[in-house]
Amino acid sequence: MVRVELDQVVMRRMREDDIEAVKALIKEGCEGTENRLILHILTRPLCLFILAVLSSILRCLVHSFILALAIPVFLLIVFLKITMPRSTGVLGSSRPYWDYVGSSYRGTQDETLQNPYARISGKTPVTKAPRRRLGTKEKESTEKITPEREQTAGQVWVADCEGDILGCIFRESESRAGVRRICRLVIGSWYRREGLGRLLVQSLEQKESQRGADRVYAHVPYPSKVGEVFFRKLGYLQLGEQNDEDDGEEVKLEHPERGFLGYPLTKVFYKDL
Repeated sequence: MVRVELDQVVMRRMREDDIEAVKALIKEGCEGTENRLILHILTRPLCLFILAVLSSILRCLVHSFILALAIPVFLLIVFLKITMPRSTGVLGSSRPYWDYVGSSYRGTQDETLQNPYARISGKTPVTKAPRRRLGTKEKESTEKITPEREQTAGQVWVADCEGDILGCIFRESESRAGVRRICRLVIGSWYRREGLGRLLVQSLEQKESQRGADRVYAHVPYPSKVGEVFFRKLGYLQLGEQNDEDDGEEVKLEHPERGFLGYPLTKVFYKDL
C-alpha cells in the first residue's frame, strides 16, 4: 500500500493521453470478476440440474464417468466466456468499454470535481504532466467519434496526483431526468483502502446534485461483497430490498444485467441525494 495525501488529489475529466492508463486500471480492477461470475452461475441449482442431465446422457455414449462430467462443464464455461459481457466492459451496459474510454475524453478538459480535503487543509493540488516512457511515440486516434457516440459515452473522471492516475470513476450518460448511474469505479491496487474511492464517489455525487440529480445508481458485480459493503457504507441501498411503492417502478427501469438462464450479473444500489 502507498500512502495517499487526499488533499493533493485532483479529480478531473479524462483526457486523450489518459486512455492507456485508464484501460490498464480497468483490466487490473476486473481481474477475477469474470471467473467469479461464471462460478456463481455454475453453482446455481438449475444449472447444476442441467449439467447432471447432460452428464447422464453422455454417460451412455462415452464410457468414462470423468469425460461425461467434464465435457458439459467445459462447454458451458466456453459458452459463458463467449456470451458474457467482457470483463473490460462497463458494468450495467452492453456497450463496449471503448465507447466510454475512447470518446468521453472529448468533454470539457478543465472541468474538475471539488476536493473537500483540499479546502480543509488549505493546500492547492498540483497536476504535473503525465510521465511518458522513453522511446514511445504518440499515436493519433483513427477512431471516428460522432456527436451521437460522444453523447452516449457519458463521463470518465480520473484521480490525478502529481501526474499519476490513481483511480477512475465512470458515469453513465443521462438517459433519465434527475437520475445518474455510476457504472464503474476502479482504484489502483497500491492505493486502495486510503479513502480514494469514497472521495471520488462523494465528489461526483455533490457535482451531480448541484446539476439537479436527485438519485444515483451504482451497478456492482454479482457476487462482490467488497463492492457491496463499500456502497452500503456510503449510504446506498440495494434496489428492491425496501417495500416502497416507488421501487416497483424503478426496478423496471433500472434492472440488473442478466446472463445465462437469466441469472443476475450485477446488483443495483441507489442513493437519494
